[in-house]
Amino acid sequence: MFLHIGNGVSVRQRDIIGIFDLDTATVSAETKRFLRSSEKKGLLEDVANGEIPRSFLLLDQKKDSSEKGSYQLKLSLISSAALKLRLLRLSEDADE
Repeated sequence: MFLHIGNGVSVRQRDIIGIFDLDTATVSAETKRFLRSSEKKGLLEDVANGEIPRSFLLLDQKKDSSEKGSYQLKLSLISSAALKLRLLRLSEDADE
């Protein structure tokens, strides 16, 4: 299953490690450092296309189970609450 995160971009549901609200998550200096470091490494994709993002997704990008530390971040215009609701609907649809 895929989750649409805005601007025509979708991610595999099984790759999602976490969905975070930018307003609350970036209160922490550690999170800010993590986001800056990820951007410098080329691991951050701005799906918001220059508009103010509302959330970010941490995605597992490992090719196999033995690989460690491979991740990607995506900034989204969609709020973390709305993305969570979309995930819940996907799960409900899969159960039917």
